[in-house]
Amino acid sequence: MNNSLQPPSNSVHKRQGNQLQTIFQYLQDHIATASMVTDATGVPQKNICRYKRDLEKAGQLWEIEKKHCKKTGFKAWYLTTNPDNVPNCSPQLKLF
Repeated sequence: MNNSLQPPSNSVHKRQGNQLQTIFQYLQDHIATASMVTDATGVPQKNICRYKRDLEKAGQLWEIEKKHCKKTGFKAWYLTTNPDNVPNCSPQLKLF
């Protein structure tokens, strides 16, 4: 009898963690819309929207500019998790 039983892994939480890491890493090297990130990573767009909100609240994701998406042709925000890609804020905005 094998006494080395382990609790079942929670694959949902692992997948979510991996998806978040995948999105974060991709946006470190690329500036892209959610649709473009989906196309490049395979992470469903609905998940990207949820992770986007979480990363924004944590101060780790920024919207760079709103322009036509290269994938869909619709206006969308281009995103990054790389602080070097964030345009400088005006000093007035930093006061608050």
